[in-house]
Formats: sequence, structure tokens, C-alpha cells
Amino acid sequence: MESLERNILEQVLAGSTEPVLIVNVGQADWPVAFANPAFVPIGGEAVTGQPFADVIEEIAGRELALEVSESVRSGQETSFPVESGSREYLLVLTPLQLRGDKTPRNYAAYWRSSTGTSTPDGAETHHALLKAKRRIRDLSRDDPVTGLLNGRAFREVFEHDWAVAARDKGRLSLVMFTLNEFDAYIEVFGRHAADSCLRRVGRAVRRCLRRASDVVARPNGACFIALSHASDEGGVKDFAARISTAVRELGLHHPRSTSSKFVTVTSEVAVADTADEKRSAAEFLDELLGSVPE
Repeated sequence: MESLERNILEQVLAGSTEPVLIVNVGQADWPVAFANPAFVPIGGEAVTGQPFADVIEEIAGRELALEVSESVRSGQETSFPVESGSREYLLVLTPLQLRGDKTPRNYAAYWRSSTGTSTPDGAETHHALLKAKRRIRDLSRDDPVTGLLNGRAFREVFEHDWAVAARDKGRLSLVMFTLNEFDAYIEVFGRHAADSCLRRVGRAVRRCLRRASDVVARPNGACFIALSHASDEGGVKDFAARISTAVRELGLHHPRSTSSKFVTVTSEVAVADTADEKRSAAEFLDELLGSVPE
């Protein structure tokens, strides 16, 4: 954002009675670039520079932070009902796209009070419209069995985050999990039970994500893949171990497993130093997924 444009924008937003955040999604971790004074009662004074997903998680909980992160990655306007203290808000996320940008580098987060000046019918209609748009987007991005990202959507997220990490000379980590002997599980229990198993494993993996800005997808079959912004390989391996433990502790009976009486996963970790990596994001991802179809 040019300095003149930024200065004018900050003056306008500072005088607004509506709480507003400006988030830089063109940088790793999506730091909050600006918070106007009206936001202080909701999130405090020291939010500038903090990761946006962490701010949302602190205010409204991890589940909403995960949903907000996925919506921001889609590059579309959307909204969520939020309770903060004793007040109800409609959190509206709007991409801010500068001239010449192919994708938005900034997002505005407006905290609109449900008792604001707009009519209740108008606010309700606006929220319903954005909710419908978000649902349409989710249908094209979500795996129908688990509700996680599908392979195509995950690839878009990964390539975007790869480009951001490369600009910042950062690292990205991928962890692929494969359910062990899952074909045998299907033979015993059938497809319906297998889908239920996949959903429960997907929820377990999602709960283990280290930050709300991390994502997990099911490209296909018995494969899950998680994107972490952790930079140290040791930390990523610990993350993979936690997921393996969480899946095993689900206690999903697997009578034909040759290694355990419960459903388990095997994991593979890959850490990319994006600034020095010779492969493209697509090549790096394809090599990790190997023969798993999308």
C-alpha cells in the first residue's frame, strides 16, 4: 500500500465508530497492519503485528479462527456471526485489491454490531447472501466425505502460501498421513463405516493443527495432508507424532490390521526452504503425494 493511500486510509478508519482491522495477507502469518481505536474494546491495544488467525482465536475461539482462515484463503467476501463479551457482531471480511494486483494482498475485517444503524431486515439479508456465497464456495472446495479441503483447493492454498514464503525467505512444512491397511477396513465394515472413519480421523487431524492458519486436506482415498508454517523439522515431526497418537486414541477397531487392533496412520514429513528450493510448488507437492490420485 502506498504511503499516501495508507495515511489517508488510517485517518478515515481511525474516526470510524465501527471496529476495523486491516490484515496483510501478502505476508506470512497474515499480520494485522492496522487496528482502529474502536477495535480496542474487542481485542485490546496490542494487536498490530499479530497473526490475524491468532487474534480471531483469542476473541472468538479456534473453530471460528479456522473458518475465517479458510475464507480469507478463498479471496472472497464473507461474514460470520460473532459474540464478544455481551455483544453480538457480524464479522465481515472484505478483500482489498490494489491496482495491478492479481490477488488481494490485504483484507478488511469489519465488526458490525447487530444493533447498528442498518435495518435488521437489511442486515439479515446481507448476512444470508454472504452465507449462501460461502456455502457455494465450500461445495467446490470441500471434500464431501470429511468436510476438509479437497485436493484441488489444497493445491491452490499451498501454491499461494509457497509464493508468500518465498518472498519472505521462509519455510513451509507438509505432513502426509495415510491410513494403514484401509482397504481391509472397508472390506470388513463397508463404505458407510469407512466414510465415518475418515470423518473422525479428519476431525482428529484438524484438532491437532498448531495454528489456525495451518490447513489440512483429504486429496483422495485414505490420504490426508497438512500444511504447517512451522520452520523447524523437529517441531513438525512432533506435530506428526501428535496426530498419529490422536488417531490411534480414537479407538476405531480394525480387526484385520497387522500392526494394531485399532486404525492407525503412517506419516511422512517434508520441509521446504522455499527461497532455495529448485522445484516449483506443484512439483514439490506432486513428489510428496506420489501415486495418490487427486
